[in-house]
Amino acid sequence: MTSPGLFTPAPLPADAVELGRIQEAWGVKGWLRILPHSAQTQALLAAKQWHLQPPEARYRGGFCAFSGSVQVAVIEVKTHADALVACLEGVADRSAAEALKGARIFLSRSAFPTTPEGEYYWVDLIGLEVVNRQGVHLGVVRDLLPTGPHAVLVLEYTDTSGAAGKSAERLIPFVSAYVDRVDQPERCITVDWQPDY
Repeated sequence: MTSPGLFTPAPLPADAVELGRIQEAWGVKGWLRILPHSAQTQALLAAKQWHLQPPEARYRGGFCAFSGSVQVAVIEVKTHADALVACLEGVADRSAAEALKGARIFLSRSAFPTTPEGEYYWVDLIGLEVVNRQGVHLGVVRDLLPTGPHAVLVLEYTDTSGAAGKSAERLIPFVSAYVDRVDQPERCITVDWQPDY
């Protein structure tokens, strides 16, 4: 079992992003199986420190490894099958690893590795306005869906075709054939897409 003083209490950074959760113990030497929230795992793989928080209240039953936010040192993390496995400082056996099941993993956005030109972290696209070449507002990026070869932008917009405007969803493939420009400073994505597609 982990001891109360095992991890360093530390507030989440102001730009913290939740990147995954500890799914379960992996092996008998304290390794953890990590379930990333995104197929983009570069930030988790590169970080030397993670911030952890307990699971959400509805999943917290019996969790007592720590309370509040803590900072942990990452000894090693690597890809394994469809997930990641990690070794954290102070987690030396299977019992200690099992005690962390469900903990949420956060990382400061400023600690993410730089992406190559034309590539973006999903978290940087969420909330951007999407307009087409004619300047028509198509919606705001609410999420991205991995579909194998590429991701799909999930836009939320107000459907005004009915009597009362209601929230609706629009899907646009995030590929160069449809995406003309991503302007992060202006928080806008320009696409070759029509409202009636």
